[in-house]
Amino acid sequence: MTLLVTGGAGFIGSHFIRFILKRYPSYKIVNLDKLTHASNLKNLEEIKNNPHYRFIKADICDYKKVERIIKICDVVVNFAAFTHVDRAIQEPDEFIRTNIYGVYVLLELTKKYKIKRFVQISTDEVYGSIKKGFANEETALNPSNPYSATKASADHLTRAYFLTYGLDTVITRSCNNFGPNQFPDKIIPFFIISALKNRHLPLYGKGLNIRDWLYVLDNCSAIDIVLHKGVKGQIYNISGGNEISNLKLTHLILNKLNKPLSLIKYVSDRPGHDFRYAMDSKKIRTLGWKPFYSFNEALDITIKWYKDNLNYFYE
Repeated sequence: MTLLVTGGAGFIGSHFIRFILKRYPSYKIVNLDKLTHASNLKNLEEIKNNPHYRFIKADICDYKKVERIIKICDVVVNFAAFTHVDRAIQEPDEFIRTNIYGVYVLLELTKKYKIKRFVQISTDEVYGSIKKGFANEETALNPSNPYSATKASADHLTRAYFLTYGLDTVITRSCNNFGPNQFPDKIIPFFIISALKNRHLPLYGKGLNIRDWLYVLDNCSAIDIVLHKGVKGQIYNISGGNEISNLKLTHLILNKLNKPLSLIKYVSDRPGHDFRYAMDSKKIRTLGWKPFYSFNEALDITIKWYKDNLNYFYE
């Protein structure tokens, strides 16, 4: 089987490519990535000479270029997206173009070339803030910022292509991922690096916003199961069951690094900042998935990687 993995030089995509090639040595992967600021081919250095792996620099919005590539593939797994919420608030145009129009291009070509399965990688942020309980796959989408609105739009498009054209599509919505190789515009790598360099850690508001955390390899194993066992047209929530406030997370990182809490600097909250994300993942667990890594173990692995690779993104 040949997989077209879009956005495969990014954080989750690169882990997924390595995961798949290790688990399924006979599979072939074509990695299509635009190489934006959060993408890094160093993430794939160990497999760059694998005869079953091929990298192509391209934009998923480029219909003709994607068409030349997709026709040789069996499955599309779409990680390609602009994801940084703060950046989306300031400059939403690239998010709208890539996260919506780019998905449209992929879906159109999936339809044209009768691709066997289209996997759309989404996020818990499409549900918006969940005050109580947990969102399940039938919960109405309620995005609060330009980023989550574009991801919700892509989900609706993907679902529409299943209902209208009968495409074999599946959608995964995961909670916040973390782990090695993550570009430091997200809270965990940014705060680890800042603490290691004895810089202030800017914490929004009072730091009481709650997120659920999932180690990236656990997300990869979930996507693998959905790719192979997921039911056509279905959506699958992937949650880690590790809810923690940003303040407690910051304290935990500083304590693990033996850094003082005085490094915390409280800053004005960002617009449209959702208070809590929380999902019910019973559906994917019926397929046999559950997280392998504990949050504490995964955070230790992540911290060690950034200690050992402090200048990885800035060399």
